Amino acid sequence: MKAAVSIPDDVFEQGERLARRLHTSRSQLYARALADFVVQHEDDKITSSMNTVLEEVGAEPDEFTRRAARQTLRRSEW
Repeated sequence: MKAAVSIPDDVFEQGERLARRLHTSRSQLYARALADFVVQHEDDKITSSMNTVLEEVGAEPDEFTRRAARQTLRRSEW
């Protein structure tokens, strides 16, 4: 699909240099950049859904949940 967009001159020039450095077309660069941006913001949808569930069932964790969350965080920091 083709789309016309306005991009600030400095961002456009940075994109041109990056496309040359990566040996890719401008279209491929923009498509990859947009795809990455969309993926980054999909987490917002997940977080919003989880917050809705917590509001419905209550957000006060018990001791088991607190310990499990701490262990999970410790493992993810490695």
